[in-house]
Amino acid sequence: MPINPKHVGEQIYALRKGKGITQNDLGERLSVSPQAVSKWENGDTLPDTGILLDLCDVLNTTADKLLNGGSLAAVERRLMR
Repeated sequence: MPINPKHVGEQIYALRKGKGITQNDLGERLSVSPQAVSKWENGDTLPDTGILLDLCDVLNTTADKLLNGGSLAAVERRLMR
């Protein structure tokens, strides 16, 4: 299943809001601009692989969950079989 930037963005937004973190705060923690965070959340771009694990740490999630819109790919694959 291909990665859907819109779903990734929705996941980033939900996790960020759930932690009470602003786009500016998240950008500062990851050394990116708030505009970059906004582009992720809008599904315009995906986070760079170089900061993906740091982003997951800040949002307290896994890359698998983040890139698959909140679900574990392994679970979905197992269910499809």
